[in-house]
Parts: sequence; C-alpha cells; structure tokens
Amino acid sequence: MLKQLFPYTKGYRLAAVLGPLFIICEVLLEIQIPKIMSYLVDIGIYSGDFSYVLSRGAQMLLVAVLSLTCGVLASVFSARAAMGLGANLRYGLFSHIQEYSFSNIDKFSTGSLITRLTTDITNTQNAFLMCMRMLIRSPFMLVSSTVMAFSINSRLSAVFLVAIPFLGIGLGYIAFNAFPRFSVMLEKFDRLNSRIQEALIAIRVVKSFVRGEYESKLFYDATDDVRRTQVFAERLVILNLPLMMITMFSCSVAISWFGGNMILDGSLKTGELISIMTYITQILVALMMMSMVFVMLVISRASIGRICEALNETPDISDDGADPGLEVADGSIDFENVTFSYPGSSSENVLENINLHIKSGMTVGIVGGTGSSKSSLVQLIPRLYDVVSGSVRVGGRDVRDYKLDTLRGAVAMVLQKNVLFSGTIAENLRWGSEDASDDELVAAAKAAQAHDFITAFPDGYDTELGQGGSNVSGGQKQRLCIARALLKKPKILILDDSTSAVDTATDAKIRASLKETAPGLTKLIIAQRTASVEDADLIIVMADGRVDSLGTHAELMEKSDIYREVYNSQNRRGE
Repeated sequence: MLKQLFPYTKGYRLAAVLGPLFIICEVLLEIQIPKIMSYLVDIGIYSGDFSYVLSRGAQMLLVAVLSLTCGVLASVFSARAAMGLGANLRYGLFSHIQEYSFSNIDKFSTGSLITRLTTDITNTQNAFLMCMRMLIRSPFMLVSSTVMAFSINSRLSAVFLVAIPFLGIGLGYIAFNAFPRFSVMLEKFDRLNSRIQEALIAIRVVKSFVRGEYESKLFYDATDDVRRTQVFAERLVILNLPLMMITMFSCSVAISWFGGNMILDGSLKTGELISIMTYITQILVALMMMSMVFVMLVISRASIGRICEALNETPDISDDGADPGLEVADGSIDFENVTFSYPGSSSENVLENINLHIKSGMTVGIVGGTGSSKSSLVQLIPRLYDVVSGSVRVGGRDVRDYKLDTLRGAVAMVLQKNVLFSGTIAENLRWGSEDASDDELVAAAKAAQAHDFITAFPDGYDTELGQGGSNVSGGQKQRLCIARALLKKPKILILDDSTSAVDTATDAKIRASLKETAPGLTKLIIAQRTASVEDADLIIVMADGRVDSLGTHAELMEKSDIYREVYNSQNRRGE
C-alpha cells in the first residue's frame, strides 16, 4: 500500500527528505544537553567554579537554540510534504473516479467515495506527517538517549532492557486487535455520509411529506451506530496510555531507587544521576510519541487500504487499442445481435437479441412500459456500458474502435435525471462547449425553448443557479439540459424522457425547432407520451428487453397492440 502511495509524493519529496534530516539534527543536539548539564553540576557547581558554570550554561543555551531551529524547520518541511501528499492523493483519486464506467460507480456508494476522499485521506496525510516527525524522531531519540545513558552508567540503564519488551508485547496485542475494529468504523462512516447526502438532496420531499422526524430518527440511528463502533474501537486503543504510564513510572521509580543507592556508595555522581533521569524522560517521551504514532497508524492502515481499493478499481470500459485518429463519420447507428446485462448482476439479460438499423439524420422514438430497458438500450451507444455479445456501430464502426472522448464527443445525451451545477446559467450551458459564444448560447437556448424564461430573470444568462439547479423548475431544468447538449453540436442526440416535465405545446415546439435547426442530427427520443414521437421517422416499441415492433405511428397503430393501447389510453379512447 505504501508503495502505491509513493507516486503521490511527487513535487514534495525534497521536503519529505529535509524534514527527517532536520529532525535527526534536532535529536543529536538535544541529547547533548543532559551531558553538558552533568559536567556543569559535577565539575562547576561541585567545585564552586562560577566561570565554568557560565561557560557550560552558555554552551547549553546555544545547543538548545540550534535544536529549536532544527525543530522548527523540520515541522515546516514535514507539514509541507504531508499536505502535498494529501492534495495529490485527493486529486489523483478524484481523477481516477472520473475514469470509472457506470458499472464501476455502481460498486461504490456515493457516501463511501466521499468518505475516502475526505476522512480517509485526512487520516493518511496525518499519519504521514506523524511518521516523518515522530516516527523518525522517536526511535532515533530512543536509541541515542539509551546509548548516552549506557555510556554514563550501564548497570543503572539496564532497567530499559526490561521495560521495552514489556511495552512492545502490549502494543503488538493492541495493534493486532484494533485494526479490524477501525475498518468496521469507517464502513459505518460510509453509511452515515450516504444518509446525510440522501436526506439533504431530498430535503424538499422530506418537508412536503412531513417526514422530518422520521429522517432525524434515521440520522440519529446512523450517528449512534458510528459512535458505538468508534467506542468499541477506541476501548482497546486507550489501553495504550495506561500501558505507557505504567512503563514510565516504573522506570522512574527504579532509576531513582537504584541511582540513589549508587550515589551513597560512591559509584555514581549526582550530575550523572540527573543526566540519566533526563535521558529517561527523553526515552519515555520517545516511547509515548511512538505509541501515539502507533495508534494513528492503526487507524490510517484501514484508511489507506480503502483508498488503495478505490485506486485499484480498474475501469470496466477503456479505449486501449482504439484508433486515436478515427472520427465519427455520421450519426448512423446499428445494433447487431446485441445482448446486455449489468455487470455483477445474476439476473437475466436486460437486453436480448437486439437488431436495429438507424440512418444518419433520422428522428427515432422509443416507447415501452416501465422496465422495458429503453434507457439501457441508448446507454450502449456512447459506451456508458459495453455489450455482453453482439456489437453496436456508430458511423459504420464498432463503438469500441473509437477513443472514448471521440465517441462521446459525437453523442450528446440528456439523461432522465437532469443535473445542473452551481454557477450561472451561461456557465452551465458552456459545459456543452467551453468556447461557445454568446450568440451560440442564445441559439441553443432558443432551440430548447429556454431563451424566454432565461431572459425573464433579472440577470438573464448570468443568473446564479442553486446547487443542482434548485431555483428553477423541473421543466426549465430539462430545457437547460437540452440546450447544453445542443451546444456540443453532436452527430447523435439522445433525449431520455427529457421533456416529461414540460407541457405538450412546449414539447412540440422543441421537436419542431430541433427538426429545423439540426436537420442532419440523428435524434433518439425516449418518451412516455406517444405525442412526443408521433412524427418520428421510426418508432421502436420495447417490451421485456426486446424490440416488440418497429414502424411509423400509422404502421404501429395497425400492427402493435402495445403501442395502440398506450396511444388510446393517453388520448382517452375507449375499450
């Protein structure tokens, strides 16, 4: 896992090296202070040589200032490297998620991805910071102070040889048992984030159905679930502090007892005992810091594993082997013996034995009951999913022959769920074309019958949209999404039930405008209303993942029971 994270230190590796180097310098200077202090006591104070005391005191002060300077520089470089890792990792993971196919996205909940991009990466960068500072400083301080203590009096310093194995066994037990608990805790955080996201996005529905109390209860249950798992995990980790304190106090008492007796029998000087006590403090503080790092590593190990899981997710759809110079010649579409099922689904095929031939420039309507796989059919055209067998051809070539950017650049799709982003109307429309001029914005908006309501706003095209387009109606949102798709100037336009929220008159105007402004554009219109597809060149009737019938409106009224039944029910014609 650490090897996989290494590339994300790019740009901050020098800081990651300088931080530990300055920490080592800080430790080397810091361990000199107790030694100088022992000389000051045993020679200067014991003999009453005031000038010696002043010279040694000045030496201690200089070493302390240099050590402090190294410590500050170490903190600066370590923080820079850790924050850089976090930024690179966050950007890298987010960019990798953008490469996911729809089936990859289906494996992770949105809440889980949010947790990985926030909490897990924060845990990882904090662990990296502590590793650079404490995990370098603590072992180096532990070894250096122990060597210095043994150089003064090896018999007295042997106390550490008993304490350190005792501490190591205890910490190993905690690490082994705590990791699974923190993994479960992070999964609970995923569910909590999903709960928050769902409740806030659907806040208008919650209010309209007066379900605030119910949602609050669900949120409380999710929060309490996180609390209980966190307490369960921390209950084991908090044993770390008592274990450390027992070790520290036991060492202090043992050193004081044995050291005092050694002073009385003349085998140890007072200054040497003071130095050893200081080294003990340094050693025990080092152990304390190591235990803190240890706790952070236990938590971050679970987080790093979850980040690597998302990074290791291989997109199911890639354009490896595609011809980079191949362009989409026209808007013709061919389905040849296509069978499709959603990845990971154990159910039957969603689409089976689909054969369709659509000429470039045609207007094609697609109708059928709920669950007839209309949306699944059109999602195969821009390769949002791949077929299980058979082939889908666009412009006379298999869609797998194109680079994904090329294919999707030639296909504009307005999904059932219309999505707008925070920003102005103009900024949202320019998702279709970043370089679109104001005149092109207006033309696309007029074609989508959106220009009139846009100009009715005080700020016109500079009107700020709320998150998700919360300050426009459903019909207005649909028309903005259609205008955005038209700005791509695609060869194929797919409208997946994208005019369901507009009235029939506006729907008719949109279709007439599209016919007039983009005559060569292949248009696929999924609709619940037969009125939306009556004038189509070809209407496809779907049923249970199969093509039930094909034809014009007049032909289907004669030969398709499904189409005739839908048409009659919508036009209130009798039995």
